[in-house]
Amino acid sequence: MTINEGLRLIAGSFLLLSLALAHFVSPNWLFFTAFIALNLLQSAFTKWCPMMVILKKLGFKQG
Repeated sequence: MTINEGLRLIAGSFLLLSLALAHFVSPNWLFFTAFIALNLLQSAFTKWCPMMVILKKLGFKQG
């Protein structure tokens, strides 16, 4: 699995998890959803994402 695939998997999983938690536990979990969205927007402009650094250190392949 490449870094890009891993990033998409983690982002999608976190989004679905936060939406489920907002529905079943507390609407305050929507702040986590917003944080994920802001991080994705930021990475689109800067071409840098903290999770990509973590995935690279975990041994995910480039490209």
